[in-house]
Amino acid sequence: MVSASGSPEGIRAPAAARGRALARGALGQRVRRIAPVVVPVLLAIADAVLVNGVELALELGVSVVAAAALLLRRRFPLPVFLFTLPGLYIGYIWFAPMIALYTLAARRPVRTRLGICAVLLIAAHFFPYPIADFEPTHYRENTLVLIDACVSSAAPIAMGLLVRTRGELAVRVEDLTRSLRREDRLLADRVKTTERARLAREMHDVVAHQVSLISLQAGAVQVSTQDETARAGARTIRELSVRTLEELRHMVGVLRADGGEAAELQGLAPQPDLEELPRLIEMSALDVTYEGAVVAGASGAKTVERAAFRTVQEALTNVRKHAPGAQVRVRVGPGGSGESERLRVEIRNGPPDESALAPALPGGGHGLVGLRERAQSLGGTLEARHTSDGGFVVRAEFPYGGTPNGAG
Repeated sequence: MVSASGSPEGIRAPAAARGRALARGALGQRVRRIAPVVVPVLLAIADAVLVNGVELALELGVSVVAAAALLLRRRFPLPVFLFTLPGLYIGYIWFAPMIALYTLAARRPVRTRLGICAVLLIAAHFFPYPIADFEPTHYRENTLVLIDACVSSAAPIAMGLLVRTRGELAVRVEDLTRSLRREDRLLADRVKTTERARLAREMHDVVAHQVSLISLQAGAVQVSTQDETARAGARTIRELSVRTLEELRHMVGVLRADGGEAAELQGLAPQPDLEELPRLIEMSALDVTYEGAVVAGASGAKTVERAAFRTVQEALTNVRKHAPGAQVRVRVGPGGSGESERLRVEIRNGPPDESALAPALPGGGHGLVGLRERAQSLGGTLEARHTSDGGFVVRAEFPYGGTPNGAG
């Protein structure tokens, strides 16, 4: 073999690719649509010319007209078949009536009608033209012609019924495939529901128990201590614990519910919005400067406000983990191309304080990924990157004012 650049194989491959592209293109589709209609007509005309030649005007004319009638065989299968019988009787052609009978069997498979049409084709094939040439005493020749006529009528009927049955089986198999896929989805949903219920039980048994103990211990400290600072800290811990338990209860309910019940629980559960940002920043125990005003959004903007709240919450959590003692600036307000259409949230922190004690808080590394997915699901964007001064910035923009109610 020689190189592909100059070898016949190297030339044949692009040619084959062009051929496949042409077959899949508009021209190929047009050819596939026209060929089943035109090719049988051409075959019937060739049959008429080969059998009758060009001298027999009547026989050739009747045969050509019968062949041309095949153009309407799909729309009017029975009239077209009856129209081809004179071509068989006078012009001795076979293709046109057999193709017409095949189409009738494939599209209108009524037994009585097919039986009558088969008898008509046998009669047109068996009796000669003119009828005066018929010799009843030629038993052997008449028997052979009758057998030939029966085969000529039975073959297209059998083929047409076979093609129709094959099409019906293909439709049935497709229906069964869709049913199996639907059953697989239902089974997957059932497994998912079971797994969600198991996760809900685990979350309730583990997390709720620990948070309840934190709340009880904080309440005990709040009652027993005389130090105002310690009492305020204990009160904050208890408020956070109670709020965590409420959100956990809602999350467990969503995991255990399914479909409409989950939607109802999501609608009934308390959801944070921008108005609660000052309270979140106050309880964050960080050096935060908050700049922003709650933008009066249109109906349905609560989903965007909840996403903005979660963005600030996750960013402050990351500052607490990775940049203890850093100064933080939170900005929330209109942004983007249209000030009434976009909501911008920016959390920027400076470098960590070397003297501050870094808390040993666990992290899965999925917080920013989840924030980005949430922003994208609402039609917004999220950017997270390091700054030149050693800090970090999280900037998100959300469409604000046209979000459907309850979206996301």
